[in-house]
Amino acid sequence: MQAIRVHQFGGPEVLRLEEQPRPTPGPGEVLVKIKAIGVNPVDTYWVAGANPAVSLPFTPGLDAAGVVEAAGEAADAWQPGARVIVAGSLTGTYAEWTVAKASRLHPLPDKTSFAEGASLPIPYGTAHRALFHRAQAKAGETVLIHGASGGVGLAAIQFAKTAGLTIIGTAGTAAGRQLVQDQGAHHVLDHTDPDYLQQIHSLTHGRGVDLILEMLANINLGKDLPLLARGGRVIVIGNRGQVEINARDLMIREADVRGMLLFNVPDDELRAVHREIFSGLEKGTLRPIIGKELPLSEAALAQKSVMQSGARGKIILVP
Repeated sequence: MQAIRVHQFGGPEVLRLEEQPRPTPGPGEVLVKIKAIGVNPVDTYWVAGANPAVSLPFTPGLDAAGVVEAAGEAADAWQPGARVIVAGSLTGTYAEWTVAKASRLHPLPDKTSFAEGASLPIPYGTAHRALFHRAQAKAGETVLIHGASGGVGLAAIQFAKTAGLTIIGTAGTAAGRQLVQDQGAHHVLDHTDPDYLQQIHSLTHGRGVDLILEMLANINLGKDLPLLARGGRVIVIGNRGQVEINARDLMIREADVRGMLLFNVPDDELRAVHREIFSGLEKGTLRPIIGKELPLSEAALAQKSVMQSGARGKIILVP
């Protein structure tokens, strides 16, 4: 089979398309023929060597959608031909085939395309976990979603809209802001505008926002805290460096900063999240947005694109 291999840690330039043996599922594992691959920022971090548990050489990628080919011992609940979402792979998803634990597979609705399915696990799992587990969002609250035109941001808009929250979304390009508006955000701001923080104060009549989903804490966290209402919560989803805050901003508001990492979620909780995702897909309240589809041979371009500002929807690789 064809697969992307990493023989040395580095940037996207280290990705190589090579021939590899097709993996074989062991006990509790399932072999999946991949139809679409979700590209996430975390993929680039692992390629760069940020995960000490990853040893060279390896195939990157965690998210995919495809069809069950074969199941190992004690995994026969997944029958050949079943359409599935792969939410975590043992052998990597930047390939034509992958092996995953049976517990990391979730059903893909018939009306949902493979590309849409591959866009779900990390972005939609992260958005759901951030909003409803870590932030404990409630109907009537106001949420500020930074970088709302990206994969996690769009998922968060869709969840928040269904849950009855007032949504303020930011994006750095006109096209991104239009997409955020089209997805149902009540207010859309340009985070490159020097005045956008004051605009948030005006939109909330000086009260502040109840929740902030923060995708780039090293840039924004210090500016987030004065935007919070009393009892407000910031959920840190992404960070790329050190940050300085004024803790008094937290004290005055009795506010919280809470981190979250999807990899900390136990399998049983993750299955519950995916049941919610499946329900949303069936009802039509969740609609994955595909920004770009590229062939597997262009994995390096996909990883460059996923780290660029001005994201619009999900980047998908097709083997």
